[in-house]
Amino acid sequence: MGLREPDDAAVWRLDEDRALVVTTDFFTPVVDDAYDYGAIAAANSLSDVYAMGGRPFLALNIAALPDDLPQEISSGIIRGGAEKAREAGVVIAGGHTVKDKEPKYGLIAIGFVDPRKMLSKGGLKLGDGLVLTKPLGFGVTTTALKREQADEQDVREAVDWMKRLNKAASQLALEFGLRGATDITGYSLLGHGLEMAEASGVALQLDFSKIPFIAGARKYAEKGTFPGGAFDNQKHFESNVKFANTMDEENRMLLFDPQTSGGLLLGVPHEQLDSFLKRSKELGQPVWTIGEVKSGSGIFVNN
Repeated sequence: MGLREPDDAAVWRLDEDRALVVTTDFFTPVVDDAYDYGAIAAANSLSDVYAMGGRPFLALNIAALPDDLPQEISSGIIRGGAEKAREAGVVIAGGHTVKDKEPKYGLIAIGFVDPRKMLSKGGLKLGDGLVLTKPLGFGVTTTALKREQADEQDVREAVDWMKRLNKAASQLALEFGLRGATDITGYSLLGHGLEMAEASGVALQLDFSKIPFIAGARKYAEKGTFPGGAFDNQKHFESNVKFANTMDEENRMLLFDPQTSGGLLLGVPHEQLDSFLKRSKELGQPVWTIGEVKSGSGIFVNN
């Protein structure tokens, strides 16, 4: 699996039972605290392995750091990434650093997956329930932080979710033999949802009232604190999305909001949905049922 597919990572089959999952991601700071930034970047980089149903085991650091960056900040970034990798059971075996005017950090992540159990964007089936494992609203909240308009408790809520690994969510998907999955990141819920719909040859129906958001998301949406990527997503994907007439512009834009280290979007067969939700409670894995897979194409959003 490589450039032809819209999936979250490259996959190279080793033998009948094992394939390598390989991915990379890095970005500029989304929060002020160096340790949190490193942890979020690492969780985000590992997420693509989890989105394929893989188990990450090895990673390399990628960092671009200014010459004049205080040592406690650079070490805080690397420490945040290292401790998040350790939580995931991943060894960071080196990496590479270059000089740059603005800090950038992330990982090359490598994992194993059973090719027969692999998750992909093309695995949705008619009637599947659509399940999301983290709330939305990280983009508007971190943009409000950059503009010094964010409340501390809203930032802390966003940080706690962004630092959360998708490990348990991926394991839950494998336990139930799911096939359709992706993680929600820069292209937003609608952008990544459309990638799944197109790859699977189906349509998605979303119920806005069931979609979870962190506490400050609507407040910052009303202030217009969307990152530029939200408008890029709107421009690129809106032609394939039909909204209920009663949805206002702020709620529509929240669905185009790019996420950092977002949750997994999973397709769960209808007959398994109740047991899936019960098992998620037992594991302490938050999940929200936000829609259903339908015939057709594109995405329809009910209010």
